Amino acid sequence: MGNGNKANMKRERNAKNAAASEPKSQLKANQAALSVKCAVCMQTFMSTVRTAALQEHIDAKHPKKDVATCFPGFTGP
Repeated sequence: MGNGNKANMKRERNAKNAAASEPKSQLKANQAALSVKCAVCMQTFMSTVRTAALQEHIDAKHPKKDVATCFPGFTGP
C-alpha cells in the first residue's frame, strides 16, 4: 500500500465523517409538521396548534365562519 493510496483513503474517510457531522436542516421537518390547513384560504398551521389560535385566524380572516367550517378535520385541544 503506497502513500498515495493511504492519502486517498484518508480523504474519503474524512469526507464521509464531515458529511455525517454536518448540522441537519429543520426546514423539512417544519414543512412536514404543517398539517392543519384552512379549507377557505388554504393557510397551513403546525400540527400542535391550539383551537384558540385557529379562532384568531377565523376572526381575522373569515369572520362569518366557524372552526368546523374552516378546519373540518381538526380534532385538537
